[in-house]
Amino acid sequence: MVRERPLLSRRSRPSILPCIVFTCLGFIVLVSLVVLIFWLVVRPKALEYTVDDARVYGFNLTASHALNATFDLTLRSYNRNRRVSVYYDFMEVTVWYDDQMVAFTEVAPFYQRRRNVTTLDVIAAATSTPLLGSVENSLKHDRSAGKVGLEVRVRARIRLKVGVVKTKHYTLRVYCAPVLVSFSATSTFDRVYCDVDI
Repeated sequence: MVRERPLLSRRSRPSILPCIVFTCLGFIVLVSLVVLIFWLVVRPKALEYTVDDARVYGFNLTASHALNATFDLTLRSYNRNRRVSVYYDFMEVTVWYDDQMVAFTEVAPFYQRRRNVTTLDVIAAATSTPLLGSVENSLKHDRSAGKVGLEVRVRARIRLKVGVVKTKHYTLRVYCAPVLVSFSATSTFDRVYCDVDI
């Protein structure tokens, strides 16, 4: 007599998908935590920026309501950090007057070591820059007064380096105002301290 064995019900295997999801989430949380701790530990003291000199050459308001001028700026960047050096991969310097950008230029990439002072000689040109009517009138008034008040803004993409470790890119923003520029070549210039944000 042949006995039939009852068929064993197959146990359903637990799905591997939830394990993968939880592992990925755990990895993301861990990496975020490591990055946060790294940033809090090595976060640089605010980099110091000043405008040490500013001159204007070839200033001319044209009949077509445009500005021609060359702004010669000396920026001073001081990295006070003992452990953090900085890679400047991109830098843009703009000159503003009365909420209108009138000149700009780009600065070549550079590397700034720890406890280092870097001087940047920047020439921002306004070439037939069209002006708003109110801006043109204010510039004419300042030209007659012999001195113009400008804003100098810097935007840069930087990476921080501690030992052999480099961070991702951060955006550095620098705001310097008022930068009082005299139209007299013999006048002295008072250093302007800038606000810096990373």
